[in-house]
Amino acid sequence: MPTTAPFGSWRSPLGAERIARGVVGLSQPWPAPEGGAWWVEGRPAEAGRSVLVRRDATGETADVAPPGFNVRTRVHEYGGGAWLPCGEAVLFSNFDDQRLYRQEPGGRPGPITPEPSSPAALRYADGRTTPDCGLLVCVRESHLEDGAVVNELVTLPTDGSAAPLVVASGRDFYSFPRISPDGTRVAWIEWDHPRMPWHGTELWVAAIDGGGALGEPRLVAGGPRESIWQPEWSPAGELHYVSDRTGWWNLYRDPAEPLAPDAAEYGHPQWLFGGSTYAFVDGDTILCVRCERAEERLYRIVGGRVENLGLPYTSFGFPRLHTDGQRAIFIAASPAEGSAVVELDVATGETKVLRESSEERVEPAVVSLPRAIEFPTDGERTAHGFYYPPRNADFEGPEGERPPLIVRSHGGPTGHATPALQFGILYWTSRGFGVVDVNYGGSSGFGRDYRERLNGQWGIIDSADCIAAAHSLAEAEVDGGRLAIEGGSAGGYTTLCALVFHDDFAAGVSAFGVADAETLARDTHKFESRYLDGLIGPYPEEAERYRERSPIHYVERLSSPVLLLQGLEDKVVPPSQAEQMVAALRANGVPFAYLTFEGEQHGFRRVETIVRASEAALYFYGRIFGFEPADAIEPVPIENL
Repeated sequence: MPTTAPFGSWRSPLGAERIARGVVGLSQPWPAPEGGAWWVEGRPAEAGRSVLVRRDATGETADVAPPGFNVRTRVHEYGGGAWLPCGEAVLFSNFDDQRLYRQEPGGRPGPITPEPSSPAALRYADGRTTPDCGLLVCVRESHLEDGAVVNELVTLPTDGSAAPLVVASGRDFYSFPRISPDGTRVAWIEWDHPRMPWHGTELWVAAIDGGGALGEPRLVAGGPRESIWQPEWSPAGELHYVSDRTGWWNLYRDPAEPLAPDAAEYGHPQWLFGGSTYAFVDGDTILCVRCERAEERLYRIVGGRVENLGLPYTSFGFPRLHTDGQRAIFIAASPAEGSAVVELDVATGETKVLRESSEERVEPAVVSLPRAIEFPTDGERTAHGFYYPPRNADFEGPEGERPPLIVRSHGGPTGHATPALQFGILYWTSRGFGVVDVNYGGSSGFGRDYRERLNGQWGIIDSADCIAAAHSLAEAEVDGGRLAIEGGSAGGYTTLCALVFHDDFAAGVSAFGVADAETLARDTHKFESRYLDGLIGPYPEEAERYRERSPIHYVERLSSPVLLLQGLEDKVVPPSQAEQMVAALRANGVPFAYLTFEGEQHGFRRVETIVRASEAALYFYGRIFGFEPADAIEPVPIENL
């Protein structure tokens, strides 16, 4: 018989320490020669180091990059596309110095790009090699001594025998340089401020010679109101790309032949480099990740037919899909299974898990399966989310009591929540919380119109949709008096807006969240420095609107306790944002707690940080909602309580 205990106080087998030490981040997979595979592991137990790993055809797995190397790039600060194969060798960006390295099998990495005049001033990402692996084309980001940041495309020999050659410059941003199978042409994407890549980009193609120089470029597609994603060459040398010209990111063959024209997304917001939502099996078959209402499935396009492969996976994380013609390698999760590196036999449809994000099996008794919900918001619109009810077979709540609810506000804000097993959610549901992952207006996965609901309305639409999700669930399933909201980065901003400008939530947790939109517009890095033009308005012309949307200026309206979590090396949302909020909270007498973490940037990667942040939030909710956590937790100082 289950034990009756207050919601929130249930004892869970999923401790914060177990989750932090046992779960690694998986990314950037690729087929390796002779039946093997590569991928990158982000290891909290190694201070968040990103390690390139190779598994051979026998199943033996070994680290490729030795200790002292961290396979991660800082281009656009968010990175991605930090490595690529070069025959049996690999090329990768090293985090500490941001130089490119080449590593032969069994050898040590050696740099192939010059040492910059100041540390990490030259950064590289999103590379591809010619068919003979002799030449590399990639994005380079130069941080100049006067503070300017310049993005370009460069080519260089993969043995480092010559300095990089600039082949495309003058635009604010570049991405997706892709070389044709015969090595004679290069396609790429470029765009300028104030647009973000999901607003409008251009696809160009040019000839490339043996020395890496480009010929006269040709515009293929795109513009201010057309977002292009992932140019790719078929085995026959036909250029393909994804465009949202119809309002949906659909797949096209050059010049403009639609291959899967439907109301679904085959592209993704370009926050990270190296994304791949489709890959060629052969000249007739394309595998693709298709997203409909934020649920992602693996499909096959054959002769104009779009077929669901029927695999259980519903989330592909940051989509990255590669094939070698016989196998596909990708990272995916399902509602019942956590993230894993998966190998698909494209002929038989059989799958094999090569690496799970956690070596520990999750007890089925604590796996909360998500339910898609749709709810009215503002009386005129409909928004979406996934609800995870409390689940722990060893416990039940007192008769007549409803569980507290945590509303999760994702980052981006163009990201989207997918239905998948996530340890960060099970941590709460196994203790007696309900959790709802909200895909508020502005989220991707629902077409361009839904994504553009947030234009000029950031802090308004997103907050309203999170509030509507909470009230919808409070009608029948959760305790309307114990509603909490939490999020990181842009989700932290939504959290603070919901707490400051509304009184629907009893508590909140903001991780590296934006408190002052005006400061963010002035201080953030190049990639996002004009992002708020679309979300709020051009700055400084709309300075008053920025002030109106900044929670920091209205802390006197905040009556609900809030926990603030902040990495001290964050360049995207600097610590000054949280420090301003703390000063105002302290002066106005609002209950709050503030925890900072040395060595952490935008997003937490270290074991000790993840453990402390998770346990601190549980302790905080326990104090606010009136329950005693079963876990032994170091107390969190809560001022003004």
